[in-house]
Amino acid sequence: MQIWSAEIKELEALFPSIKSRFPELEKELERLIRTDDENIVLVYARRCLEVIITDLCESELKRPRRTEPLKGIIDKLHHDGIVPEHIITSMHGLNELSTYGAHPKDFDPEQVKPVLNNLSIILKWYLKHREEKLQVTSYKVQGEEEELQVASYKVQGREEKVQGTRYKVQGREEKLQVASYKLQVKSKLNLGLLIIAILVIAAIIAYPRIFKKDKFESLKSSDGRISVAIMPFQNMTNDTVWDVWQEGIQDNLITSLSNSAELKVRQTESITGLLNSRGLTNYASITPTVASKISQKLDANVFITGSINQVGSTIRVNAQLIDSKTEEVFKSFQLNSTADRILNILDSLAIEVKNFLIISKLKKGLSPDDFQLSATTTSPEAYSFFLLGNKAYRNGDFIGSYKIYLQALAIDSNFIEAALKLSVGYYNEYFYDDAKKWCLKAYKNRDQMPLQLKISTNRIYALLFEGPYEEIKYLRQLQELDDLLPSTYYSLGYAYFNLIQYEKAIAELEKSIEIYDKLGFKPAWAFNYALLGDAYRFTGQYKKEEKLYKRAEKDFPDNLFITYNECLHAEAIRDTVNANLYLEKAIRLARESGWTDPNSTAQMAEGFAEVGKLDKAERYYRNALSMEPEKPERMNDLAFFLINNERNINEGMELVEKALALKPDNYLFLDTKGWGLYKQGKYDEAYVLIQKSWDLRREKAVYNHPAYLRLEEVKKTVASQKSK
Repeated sequence: MQIWSAEIKELEALFPSIKSRFPELEKELERLIRTDDENIVLVYARRCLEVIITDLCESELKRPRRTEPLKGIIDKLHHDGIVPEHIITSMHGLNELSTYGAHPKDFDPEQVKPVLNNLSIILKWYLKHREEKLQVTSYKVQGEEEELQVASYKVQGREEKVQGTRYKVQGREEKLQVASYKLQVKSKLNLGLLIIAILVIAAIIAYPRIFKKDKFESLKSSDGRISVAIMPFQNMTNDTVWDVWQEGIQDNLITSLSNSAELKVRQTESITGLLNSRGLTNYASITPTVASKISQKLDANVFITGSINQVGSTIRVNAQLIDSKTEEVFKSFQLNSTADRILNILDSLAIEVKNFLIISKLKKGLSPDDFQLSATTTSPEAYSFFLLGNKAYRNGDFIGSYKIYLQALAIDSNFIEAALKLSVGYYNEYFYDDAKKWCLKAYKNRDQMPLQLKISTNRIYALLFEGPYEEIKYLRQLQELDDLLPSTYYSLGYAYFNLIQYEKAIAELEKSIEIYDKLGFKPAWAFNYALLGDAYRFTGQYKKEEKLYKRAEKDFPDNLFITYNECLHAEAIRDTVNANLYLEKAIRLARESGWTDPNSTAQMAEGFAEVGKLDKAERYYRNALSMEPEKPERMNDLAFFLINNERNINEGMELVEKALALKPDNYLFLDTKGWGLYKQGKYDEAYVLIQKSWDLRREKAVYNHPAYLRLEEVKKTVASQKSK
């Protein structure tokens, strides 16, 4: 018996009050009650809190949660007096302790008990709060019903007048009957001609169906490939454990089918975005007609839909391949197995779908060896964690995602997809050593991967070990596989931006937003706007930048990064009044998001330097250093600014020497000192230090184009000095 069994029983007592009323909360709480693993208990306790906080954010704060951390929303609910203080305390306690559930650090199992106690307290309050809200709503509905009754009386009076009019119409109808008898004679003469015409039209319509040798020939895109959209599958088992596999089967099939050069497979991001934009979070509401419209929006010729069923201990996966325009079912598939072999079902399903789409067209069979596994794990539990990690990543919760990926890898250390996704998560948090370690784990198995996953792995390897030019090459290959995936265009824009090729970056970033518009939903995150705004500003396109931010404010209201960019835009066009207003707002948003004052100040200093406000930038760099005078990174920030802009090279050299005394092998500090020596005309010494910095950077971090350009400038100067 678990040491927290009493707490579980209390939650079980609350479960009937939640069941059927709050589906998302019911799903997470049921999983929590069923598990006996302390890590998983903490994971699902946190997910229960997330469901409640998300609902409160939407219903009380009147805005979507998006990627905002739980702590920030909890504090906002407290500040606005929506949630009582004692419940806020329980929310913070649950939020802090539950993070150990998806973290490799040890914790005491006794800590599970206060988490469950806090969850119980929160649930009781939440149920009461929702009940009170419903009562208020019911009073409003009653008032509206009384108004409708009054309106109905008025309608009855009008209906009586209409009946009088009907009697007059009947008289006219009797006169028309007499005229119709006269027409019957002429109709018989024309009947033969009419029948002939109908037969001709039917032949024209039926001709393609009768004489078409290959029913898929008309489904080809202009590039000769069949374009496919795969919908989430529907869980028909009445067991919420299988909910995660609704998207799991979809993701698995997309990965498998993307391995074929004959198919153009639309990716999960585009499909999920369209479903969410239509409010289709319940997959049972995805009818063939709905799926057809979404597929046509994605320019997909066919789509796949299906369901998960259970008969005794047998799991049955059904799937249908359907024409997007006519909704004609081309082929149905049914595979049976046991729950522990679900991934084998999916591999077999992928093979059958490919055989039907490709082999029926080519009229020859392919060996199963031609199809790679779409998941390199045989553990359904590990794969379930992987899918949960993907969901967190799509929501911009990088820290949460890599913690969940670690859970998957703790179950199966050879799970390649999870290792690759974990690498990206670490990269986004600047943990380059960990990012490289997990990337290499995936990269060594790249030859056994499906095509799309192999290209993605090569792309991440290029990002971490090679450089943006190699990364761009692989991104172009991904673009060929699916030309309607906006994140690929965003990544290309990001790569060109880092290469200081702003015009090329703009073209890709604009295309990314165009695709979002075509698909009918907003960009995945605010950086789609922020990065494009930076590129507009760096190329002097201030009017486009301003127009872009007006749109961004609608999609991402009160976003820190958009506000920060608006401040820099105002500074660049010398709009001092708005610059100060946006600056105040940015500082407030940064604090609400957990940024420290020194970090916020240093970030603003960097921005002011970018727009040429050097006096203001220097003042902010000095303020950041005064807040943390012993921190070598603050010394280096000011030192590089003073040296690079030649404002006070000697002071900059003194500051970087102090920083190097604390961290002698820091590649950033060595680069700053080397650049200072170069500015002082000490070219040979500068070259030694900047080359050492570059080598350390390539070992410990990732490619940086401005640093590369500094190294090349120093090299050329040294070479020219020696040639004299």
